[in-house]
Amino acid sequence: MTQTSPATAPRTVPTGQGWMLAFAGFTFFTLFAPDFWRNAISWWGWGAAVLLCLAGSIVFLVRARPRVPARKWPKTLLLFLLLCIVSIAWSSYRPETVVAAFAQLATTTAAAFFALCLSWQQILRALGAAFRWIIGLSLIFELIVSLVIRHHILPIFTTYQYPSGKLPNAFYWSRDLLLHGGQIQGIVGNSDILGMITLFALIVFGIQLADRTVNRTAGIVWLVLAGITFLLTRSSTVSVALAVVVVVLLFAWWGRSVPQSRRVPVYVTAAAVIVVGAASVILFWGTITKLLGKSADLTGRTDIWDKVIHLAQQKPYFGWGWISYWAPWVEPFKGLAIRNKVEYLQAHNAYLDVWLQLGILGLVIFVLLVLTVFGRAWFKAVDRAPFDEQGVVRADVPYTAITLLPLLFMAALIAQSFTESRLLIEAGFALLAMFSIKTKLERP
Repeated sequence: MTQTSPATAPRTVPTGQGWMLAFAGFTFFTLFAPDFWRNAISWWGWGAAVLLCLAGSIVFLVRARPRVPARKWPKTLLLFLLLCIVSIAWSSYRPETVVAAFAQLATTTAAAFFALCLSWQQILRALGAAFRWIIGLSLIFELIVSLVIRHHILPIFTTYQYPSGKLPNAFYWSRDLLLHGGQIQGIVGNSDILGMITLFALIVFGIQLADRTVNRTAGIVWLVLAGITFLLTRSSTVSVALAVVVVVLLFAWWGRSVPQSRRVPVYVTAAAVIVVGAASVILFWGTITKLLGKSADLTGRTDIWDKVIHLAQQKPYFGWGWISYWAPWVEPFKGLAIRNKVEYLQAHNAYLDVWLQLGILGLVIFVLLVLTVFGRAWFKAVDRAPFDEQGVVRADVPYTAITLLPLLFMAALIAQSFTESRLLIEAGFALLAMFSIKTKLERP
């Protein structure tokens, strides 16, 4: 009789758990690829998908009835959400702040479902399923555009009234570049977003292979496809995020190799790397941006930053009111950031965006939120688990790759947060909230 190894044996999932995992994968897909729904079935269709995700998350949370002690709730996350809501009182655009606050709570509800109803292994599986769908559909989509359609295509449910008769490239869903050397945009319609998704996919698929939780052949195939898609996006900002992830991974391996009492050199070296890295960026800014294929103003980002700082200084302490995505029909966002005839709806820096909307108070809370989540993710990655009754790590428990998941994701998110504001919305904030809740819940 032949025996199947545990690494390749088929895994059966109870029916109820199977439905929950399928729903989690769908919700992750919707969070990471919202523009797919908006471009394919309209904003109304996207709204229906979002309401389905919200309703399902609430249903699973009610059914699970997780009991979380008050001391286990992440205080910085709750304070940030509370400030988003309270800012309605002084907002310069109250209706939009009400909608934005609801959206933030809805995103956090999905994050709470992931954190409280799923194990880390289930989160990994749901993320992997979502990323395989996004990458697979993106490659098929771009291939059809290049072989069959053979020209730029616009979102199906969008009509642009453009006086010049020529739309900017940013408006197109696909620019038919797969067979012309990139940059492909995939089903999400944006090369930077697709590049970030493939970076997350590389982390997830790599962890699954390292822990032998997927069929090895299938795991390698998807890892290669994610790598190819990453290269085809040619996203310089995501390439920087990849470099940051690799550096953090190396430090995590170093931290794992030494006991807790002997990690001072790890932290001193990490601090030195941060200082040297920051100094290098300041001193060699022009050279670095040139190597990345960017202009010295980072494709207009520095101009946007200057305008955002000027506005933030007008209401420095409590901000203009929470809005997440900028609403282009209200002041002061109307016409605030226009480059090459494209109006941008974010500050391209999460921290400047928070300062603008929630003031210094909100910025302090948000920075503490990010740092505390990263700190807990670090110790989850480098300390052995589980802990004994006294809270001391057990040396007899082997390390697993999955404990690196929140740390590497947070490293990528933080790297991205300096040039994009996506940490505040949709998948970015859902990941931040999920890691905040789950790492706090498991902290001894």
